[in-house]
Amino acid sequence: MSASFAHSVDALGHWRNELESRVRELTRFLRDHELLDDPAADVLESLRQRLAGEKLVVAFVAEFSRGKSELINAIFFADTGRRILPATAGRTTMCPVELGYEADEPPGMAMLPIETRLQGHSLAELRRQPKAWKLTPLDLGDTEGLAQALLQVTQTRQVSLDTARDLGFWHDDAPDDNPPIDAQGLVEIPAWRHALINLPHPLLQRGLVVLDTPGLNAIGAEPELTVGLLPGAHATVFVLGADTGVTKSDLAIWRDHLNAPGVSRYVVLNKIDTLADVLSTPEETEAQIERQCIDVANTLQLPRERVFPLSAKQALTARVAGDDAALDVSRLPALEAALNERLLPQRQQMLAQVGVQGIARVEQQVGRRLTDRRRQLAEQLLELRGLRGKNSAKVKLMLKRVDTEAAEFEHCISRLQAMRVVHTRMLKDALLDLASDRLREHVNEMQDSIRSSLLQLGARKAFLTLCSQLRERMTRAQARGDEIHAMLQASFETLNTEYGFSLMAAPKPDLGRFVADLDLIERNYVQYLGLTQALKLTQERFLEQFRRMLVSRLRVVFESASGELELWNKTASAQIDTQLRDRRRGFKKRREALERIQTAAGELESRLAELETQDQRLQQLQQRLAELARGAREHADPAQAQPADPKESSAAAGIDLLLDLEPDPARA
Repeated sequence: MSASFAHSVDALGHWRNELESRVRELTRFLRDHELLDDPAADVLESLRQRLAGEKLVVAFVAEFSRGKSELINAIFFADTGRRILPATAGRTTMCPVELGYEADEPPGMAMLPIETRLQGHSLAELRRQPKAWKLTPLDLGDTEGLAQALLQVTQTRQVSLDTARDLGFWHDDAPDDNPPIDAQGLVEIPAWRHALINLPHPLLQRGLVVLDTPGLNAIGAEPELTVGLLPGAHATVFVLGADTGVTKSDLAIWRDHLNAPGVSRYVVLNKIDTLADVLSTPEETEAQIERQCIDVANTLQLPRERVFPLSAKQALTARVAGDDAALDVSRLPALEAALNERLLPQRQQMLAQVGVQGIARVEQQVGRRLTDRRRQLAEQLLELRGLRGKNSAKVKLMLKRVDTEAAEFEHCISRLQAMRVVHTRMLKDALLDLASDRLREHVNEMQDSIRSSLLQLGARKAFLTLCSQLRERMTRAQARGDEIHAMLQASFETLNTEYGFSLMAAPKPDLGRFVADLDLIERNYVQYLGLTQALKLTQERFLEQFRRMLVSRLRVVFESASGELELWNKTASAQIDTQLRDRRRGFKKRREALERIQTAAGELESRLAELETQDQRLQQLQQRLAELARGAREHADPAQAQPADPKESSAAAGIDLLLDLEPDPARA
């Protein structure tokens, strides 16, 4: 039997934590040896935060009474020996629930009252307002108290028809989807809008986030679910009942909220144990299950292998009892194997690529700095070795030579200032295309266009126009980034040739992944702007929430792209400052050494020994840097463990050869 999905998530968390630990070790080494400048620190800190804060979001979606909460308990929380989410008869999760873990917050459950929908604030905004939530502390040692506290997600309340309509649970134009009215003319609605459960469960501590989304009404009434949480999930598990197949409301959820390309979708046909019949043979029952799977796959237009018949109830019971044979009968391992094979490797591969690129960038940057320092030491060593047996006139001549070289070197300042002026102007133009105010203007234009269209039927066209405009801005920023890179490369080559720098333009910024993010947003969200959603968009509250959520999602993409461009620019600027500082320090030390030699002949051998010791230390730092970086890259991806830049290794080897071959007059 394959390892459970829970164990695989745990393994992914261990891998991520180990990589984060190696990044911290590399950072500490660079800081201890004063090699960590601001750009390198920013790259490593960004990578560390990415690894520490990485979340794996798995969303479970179903209509009521499909056994979805039981499935979540069976996959993730069977090791607790009890149900975490309420899943017994008559206890149905009524509001969207997020289970995760934040170490800086105590265990607890935050509940958002349903009335907050009337305020027009999105969930993203309300997450930053603790007072808007009802907080219930959770005592992990009190099993019964924990179970009672979690039952709050099942609470409902009776409201008038007008209140239900204002809150988005009643639509006059879609009577078939409305909840029933009781004898007093009241409608039952969820008591809570959203629930956040913070639990120090091992899987949640590893970065897993489980999103439990109940029912068509709960999804359709909350714009942030449809345009934020569900499209942002890394995998979506759609739960159906084996006894009912695809119902009308199931099909509505699939068509309106899950039928988007690029999303990892899995369909579960739950409760297959209810199909067992004493009057039917096991073969007949198996044939019935297979027919249901084929019908579901055809209805949802999915490959048959994406439909998983199972019994969550049997699986949970088997896991708690430690009965592997019963677990196989439940068929849950087949779903877990699919999640293992398709979802987790993709996440690890993505993180590995980010880690390898970030570490390689830092290794290249710091390695180049060490190589440049060794080159300056080599020049001094060759210069001082040539003084052995020479008179004071020779020392004076060399002092004059150092002063001349230092003066010539300072002439590059004006060249650098001119280059920086051009660089700053070009960067400002590039960042202008990624500015938040421009983004907001485009979204407002889309909203105005939707309002002006008949019954909001032009919403889809307006949204597609917005996406096209945003992609054009991102593409233009990429083109300007390419121009900056070409300008820096040409300028660096000139400075290296004329003034002895060892400047190297970092690989040009790649904004392609942010264009891909925009494409994904377009594919996932355009389905909510079709004919079925046109009437909802006539509601100003829904349209305004849609706009706010869309701005929030797009802002993350554009701010990330802007940050990528600024970090790349910062790396280039810091490289220049570092080499200027190192070169000036080098000239100063050369002059001081020659002055000491001029006054005392014994200082020559002492200075030579000092420089040789410094070079040995730099060699050791280079070797340790390479070891740490290689170890981190090997952990991230063994296939990419080669040195960050072979040219740097060749340059260091060239310096060693130069020093070894230099004749030593004293020994001759």
